[in-house]
Amino acid sequence: MKSLGGSAHALVDMQLGEISRELFVNQDLYREEQERIFARAWLYVGHESQVKAPGDFFTSKMGEESVILTRDRAGKLHVFLNTCRHRGMKVCRYDQGNTKNFICPYHGWSFATDGKLVGVNDYQAAYQPPFDRDQWGLVEVAQLKVFRGTVWATWDPQAPSFEDYMGEAMFALDKGFAPWDGGDGQTELLGVPQKWIIPSNWKFVAENFSCDVLHTVSHRSVDMVGIGPSVGEGRRDPMGRQLVTSYPGGHGCLYGIWPTETPRQDYAGSAETAAYFQDCWQRRIKRMGKQAGIIPVVGTMFPNMSFHAQQPRTILVAHPRGPLETELWRVYFVDKDAPLAVKRYLRSYYLRYSGPAGMTEQDDMENWNYASAASLGTVSRRYPYHYKAGLRAGGASDDVPGRVTENPVTTEQNPRGLYKRWADYMDAPDWTALCAAQEQP
Repeated sequence: MKSLGGSAHALVDMQLGEISRELFVNQDLYREEQERIFARAWLYVGHESQVKAPGDFFTSKMGEESVILTRDRAGKLHVFLNTCRHRGMKVCRYDQGNTKNFICPYHGWSFATDGKLVGVNDYQAAYQPPFDRDQWGLVEVAQLKVFRGTVWATWDPQAPSFEDYMGEAMFALDKGFAPWDGGDGQTELLGVPQKWIIPSNWKFVAENFSCDVLHTVSHRSVDMVGIGPSVGEGRRDPMGRQLVTSYPGGHGCLYGIWPTETPRQDYAGSAETAAYFQDCWQRRIKRMGKQAGIIPVVGTMFPNMSFHAQQPRTILVAHPRGPLETELWRVYFVDKDAPLAVKRYLRSYYLRYSGPAGMTEQDDMENWNYASAASLGTVSRRYPYHYKAGLRAGGASDDVPGRVTENPVTTEQNPRGLYKRWADYMDAPDWTALCAAQEQP
C-alpha cells in the first residue's frame, strides 16, 4: 500500500480492536480503494425484476463507475460499463427503460443490447482501412451471477466464483431473499430506487448494517412514536435469540431465532397486512420446520451492499463518491404474489421508516455524518476509534454458519471483520494473496 508509507493492516489493529481515523478521510486511501476493492470484489448491481423483458435496462453503479444492467434480445442478462469506446460519453443517460440500441449522443456510435458495436458515424468513408467493430463493443464485466433475483458482478476475471466469494454468508442471502412463506414464488422491487447523497464515508454505512448492535440507542425517539425498529404498528419486539455472525470474507449478519410455536404479529396497523404475514408464517413453518425461525435481520455483504431481510426487506448500497461523500441507493422488496393492499401498506410504511425521508434512516445518517467529520481534524486523527466490544467473544453455532456471538454478549466483531478484510484487499497484490489472508484470524 503506497498511501501513508506502510501497510493497511497497520491502520486496522485486530488484536487491540482499534481503527485509524485515516480510513474515513484520507484521499490517497480512497483512490486506492477504487483500484484494490471496487475493481476486484463482487458488487451488487440490481435485481432481475428491474429488467424483465428483452431490451429492458437499468443504470446502476459499481464503485464510481456507471454501468448498465440490461437484457438482450435473446433474454440474456449483461452488465456493461456505461461509456462509449470512442470518447467516453455515456451511452445511456436514463435511469431505466427499454431500448433496441444504446446510442452515444456525442458522435453517434450505437451499441446493441448484447454490447456489440452496430453503428459508426460515417464508417465507410472515415475509416480506411476499416477497423474491426467486434473489438470496440461495450466493456462487459468479467463475471456475472444471479442469486435469488439479486444480480452481482465483478470486473476481475481472476476473482473467485460468487459462491466462493460469499462463502458461508450465502446462507444469509439464501434465507434473506427467499419468499417470506418459504415457497418457490418470486420477490420483486416495490416502486423504484431511492437515491440521495450524504457527507459521509461509505464504510460507516457498511459497518452500521454489518451489525452494530450498540447503536439502537439512536432510534429511541422513533420507537416512541411507534414506527421504529423495535416497537409500534409496523414491527414487534424481537423474540427469541439474536446471533451476531461474522464471516472471513468481511461479511456480517445479525440473525434472529424466532420460536416457531409463537404466532407473529407483524404490521398490526393494517389488519389485512397482519393477516397476510401470519398466513405466510404458518406456511413457512409447514414448509421449513424449525428452520423457519432462522431469519437474517440485517447484514452487509462486503464491501458495500447492506440489507434487511426480516420485514421490511430492503437493500441499501453505499456507492462511494469521495472520502467524505456517499451516494445511497435503497430499494424495497415484496413477494410478487402479495395482495395489492399489502403492497400499498408496505410502501407507505417503508417510506416513513427508511430512505432519505425515513425517520430511522435520518438517525443513522446524522451519526455517519458526524463520525466522518470527526475524522478530519489534525489532532483528532492522532486518536484511533474504539472497536473493542466482544474482543475475545464468538465461536461456532449449531444454528447458523460463521463466527457467532449470542446476546446478551455485546460484540463489535462484525465491524472488526469488515475492516480486517478491507486491509486484506488494500495490501494483497492478487487473489492468491487475498485468499490466503482470508484464512488468517
